Amino acid sequence: MSKTKLIISKNGFIKIEGDFEIVDAEGMPYNVQGRTSLGLCRCGLSANKPFCDGSHRNGFEHDAKAFDLPPMKAK
Repeated sequence: MSKTKLIISKNGFIKIEGDFEIVDAEGMPYNVQGRTSLGLCRCGLSANKPFCDGSHRNGFEHDAKAFDLPPMKAK
C-alpha cells in the first residue's frame, strides 16, 4: 500500500489516501470498509462527521495554499 497522503481541497474537505486507520477519541476504529480514499469534514457542517457529506457547498470558504510551519520548539 502507498504512503498516506492528505490533500486539503479548496473550499472543501480533506481527502485522505493510502493506508490509514481512523480512530475516535477513545481509540476505537471507524470501520471504513476497506476504503483507501475518503473525505474528512473540515467545515463542521457534515451530518456524518468526521466524514464529509458535501455540506461545505453551502458557503464554507478556505483557499488552501501550502506554507512552511515555523521550526519545532526544542524539548
